[in-house]
Amino acid sequence: MIWPFAMISSFFFILLSSFLILHFFRKTSTLQILNTWWLSFENRFHVYQIFKVPLYNHNFQENQLYRKIITYLDSLPSVQDSDFTNLFSGSNPSDIFLHLDANQVVDDTFLGAKLQWTKHATDDSDSDSAELVLRIRKKDKRRIFLQYFQHVLSVADEIEQRRKEIKLYINTGAGESSRWRSVPFNHPASFDTVAMDGELKNKVKSDLEQFMKSKQYYHHRLGRVWKRSYLLYGSSGTGKSSFIAAMAKFLNYDVYDFDISKVTDGSDWKTLLMQTTSKSMIVIEDLDRLLSSKSTAINVSLSSVLNFMDGVVSCCGEERVMVFTMNGSKDEVDEAVLRPGRVDVHIHFPLCDFSTFKILASNYLGLKEHKLFPQVEEVFSQTGPRLSPAEVGEIMISNRNSPSRALKTVITALQVKYSGMLKDSGSGRSSDDGAEPGALICRESVHTVREFRKLYGLLRLGSRRKDEPNYSGPIEKEAPRIEGRVGIK
Repeated sequence: MIWPFAMISSFFFILLSSFLILHFFRKTSTLQILNTWWLSFENRFHVYQIFKVPLYNHNFQENQLYRKIITYLDSLPSVQDSDFTNLFSGSNPSDIFLHLDANQVVDDTFLGAKLQWTKHATDDSDSDSAELVLRIRKKDKRRIFLQYFQHVLSVADEIEQRRKEIKLYINTGAGESSRWRSVPFNHPASFDTVAMDGELKNKVKSDLEQFMKSKQYYHHRLGRVWKRSYLLYGSSGTGKSSFIAAMAKFLNYDVYDFDISKVTDGSDWKTLLMQTTSKSMIVIEDLDRLLSSKSTAINVSLSSVLNFMDGVVSCCGEERVMVFTMNGSKDEVDEAVLRPGRVDVHIHFPLCDFSTFKILASNYLGLKEHKLFPQVEEVFSQTGPRLSPAEVGEIMISNRNSPSRALKTVITALQVKYSGMLKDSGSGRSSDDGAEPGALICRESVHTVREFRKLYGLLRLGSRRKDEPNYSGPIEKEAPRIEGRVGIK
């Protein structure tokens, strides 16, 4: 009886030795054969089931499940503790990420079950043939399979959203050749830098946060497409584009900026919209100009715009935010375009008033208080808002080395602009009216505007000459304060 026992002990010793050797030297082809032999031997005692997740499907389209699982596996502690793996940098050079190597085995546990993943390349000369192989016991598969993959997808989504590099997409071509091209979206604006009333800022952020968490509410309770739409309207230079950038960074969504000049008909609208992804912002600027355009280069109808906003094709993606901008009044656009359901939130971007001025002075000049603030406030009370936040910001940038000179320049600019407004009013013209063909133009008004432009140019030139040694490059504009109603319908 001793001899058979010795043979059995030797046999198991050999198997154990083979397993340990495989663990440390799995890369060689001979040991890969031994590894396969060991797995087949182990399967005689345990019933396993194998699942394959290929990189591409039969139509040569990328398998999104493969990408999600790779993202999940790369985050597991077993990859970090592995004897070998790959290191890559992210969009931020200080970020370092681990990635599975070919034929690397990763162990995972879920609800007490042990799972094993292997990244295979079925043909070493063709990386497109890569696949992931899941090995799981059949009894565990029946118990945890669906819950496990839901867990994998949930974790992968969180990781991807956290690491995501926002991109700006611009449409190119027309007709069948219409498609999107992307570049990194590196706009510096954020809700922290946007000069906005604190209460209004909190309302907008709260609305966006609630939207991102409302999938079940939209789908099961409302039976509506999971999207939200905003209208940003106000004069040019009041910060609408910067606000769009702040929204995109807050949501961490890609931005699809529609170039309407390259849209030839309604079918282009639909094609481009179908090519956008979920968790994205769809932007159409100058909506009022678009609908009133008589140019033959822009072939668009009210029907095309309405179908784009809430037609059947709008349900081709999920978790989208649509943003429309206008430089004019809402009254100039058909009410059907702005009704609830097509545009949910309206935000007005006014000209700069004193409260906006104080926020800009803090952002641009680092001023919380100044001896000239009472004088500036008095001028604002006399003239009212006459300059856009962009104009005030430009004055402050040009005079950033002398806050007193910057505030005096703002006072002068307000007075000059107000004087021009009074002369325009006295001549029977509104300063906001554009010059029409054949219309009479008051020479005094033209002189006043020219005087303001000349003064503004000289002030900028003088300040730059004084500040030339400290001048650091192109002027950057920050988002001004936004006032107005947030109408949530």
